[in-house]
Amino acid sequence: MFGKRSLGRTHIPHRKNTAKLSAVEMTPEEVWIPTMQHIGAPATVTVKVGDEVRIGDRIAEASAPVSSHIYASVSGKVTKIEDYLRPDGRKAQAVRIQSDGKMEWADVKPPVVNTLDELVAAARECGLVGLGGAGFPTDIKLSAAKRGNIRMLVINAAECEPYITTDTRTMLEHGESILEGVLLLLSLIPSLEQVIIGIEKNKPAAIRELDRLFDGEEKVKVKALPALYPQGAEKMIIYNTTGIVVKEGKLPADHGVLVVNVTTLVTLTEYLHTGKPLVSRSLTVDGPAVSEPKNVTAPIGTSIGDILAFVGVDPDQTGKVLFGGPMMGVAIANDGEPITKTTNALTVMRKCDSLYREHTACIRCGRCVAYCPMGLNPTVFAKALDLEIKEDKVKRLEEYKVELCMECGCCSYVCPAGRPLVQNNRMGKAEVREHRAHRATLK
Repeated sequence: MFGKRSLGRTHIPHRKNTAKLSAVEMTPEEVWIPTMQHIGAPATVTVKVGDEVRIGDRIAEASAPVSSHIYASVSGKVTKIEDYLRPDGRKAQAVRIQSDGKMEWADVKPPVVNTLDELVAAARECGLVGLGGAGFPTDIKLSAAKRGNIRMLVINAAECEPYITTDTRTMLEHGESILEGVLLLLSLIPSLEQVIIGIEKNKPAAIRELDRLFDGEEKVKVKALPALYPQGAEKMIIYNTTGIVVKEGKLPADHGVLVVNVTTLVTLTEYLHTGKPLVSRSLTVDGPAVSEPKNVTAPIGTSIGDILAFVGVDPDQTGKVLFGGPMMGVAIANDGEPITKTTNALTVMRKCDSLYREHTACIRCGRCVAYCPMGLNPTVFAKALDLEIKEDKVKRLEEYKVELCMECGCCSYVCPAGRPLVQNNRMGKAEVREHRAHRATLK
C-alpha cells in the first residue's frame, strides 16, 4: 500500500504569496463563537444573554472527555445564544458577543507545569486543539503519552496546501517557543527517543532557522521533505519522517508516535507563560480574487465578511470562498460564517473560477489510482455507490478500504474527466458509518 508511492506524487502549485508577510491584527465589532470547533462533543454554554465578558472568560465548558473549552475572544456583552449549523452539517449552539472596543483581558494566570499530567491539564484549560485543520483536542493527544510507549514525536510543519503560510510564519517568528516546547516534551515524556520536525523543502528559510535553533540537540532532527502533496497528512508525514506505517483502524499512538502541529506546539508553549487561552487565530487570506494577500490575526468568531473587507477583497469579484486551502477546503454558504480554532486560511476564488464543471465519462486512464497516496481505487468506490442493495454496497466499500481515504483531493485534481471522485469517497465513508450505526442498534 505504501512503498515508493508513500511520498505522494501530486505536484500542485505552491503559491506561497504571503510567506514573507507577518500577520496584521484586526478587531471586529461582533463575534459569533460556535461551541463545536473540534472533533468530539460540543461544549456546553455557561453564559447567558446580557452577561458582560472579557477576553479569556470561559463561555462554554467541555462537556465530554473528547471536547474543548471555548473562551470569549473580545470584551463586551453577550447578545444572543442561538443554534448554529456548521458547514459539515452538524449542529451546535453559538454565542454572539458585541464588542465594547476595549479588548480587555480577564484575570489569567500561567499554569504550573512540572509533570505530564499537569501539561495535559494545561492543554485542556487552554482550549487547545490541533491547529493544522483536524481540531483534535490536544489534551487527548498528549494523554496518549501516559502509556509510556511514545518513542517518536513528529512536529508537523509541512504546510502542503497552496497559499497557506501561517505555519511558515510561526517557524520564522516563534522559533524560540518551538525550541522550548520540544525540550519540554522531551523532559516530561521519558519514553521519547527522538523528535523529528518535518518541513517541505519549499520553505528554506524556516528550515535554516530551525536547523540553527536545534543545532547540538542530539534527539532532535529537522527533516526536509519533498514538496509533494499531501505531505502534511498525518499518516503521510509519519511514514515519510519515521518509516512507520499506521495500520488501518490504528492511531499513531498505537505505533509509539505522537504528532503535533507546529503552531499548536507554539500556542501551548506561550499559554504556559501567559495563561491566555486560545482566543484568536492567524490565517492566510489569498486566492485568485485577492489582489493583496495577507496573513491576518483575528479573534475567533470573526465573520468571514469582516475579514475579507479588512483585507480589501472586492465582493463583486468574489465567487466561491473556502475555509482552508483549495485542495481540502470547504466552501461556505455565506460570508456571515465565523472563523473557528481550525481556520488556518480563507481561499477566495473569482466568479469565473467557481463555475460548476460538467464531468464526462471515465476514460480508464488510472491517474486517480496512480496519484492516490494510499494506493486506493476511487473508481471502485464510485461503482459501489451505484449498487442498489445496501449490504452489497457497504461490503464492496469496506472490501476496497474506503475508510482509508483521507479526502486529500488528489484523485479529483488529476482526473481529466473532472469526475467528483473525492466527493464519492466521502459519500462512501458516510454509507459505511451509517450502516454500522444501524447494525449496532439492532444488537
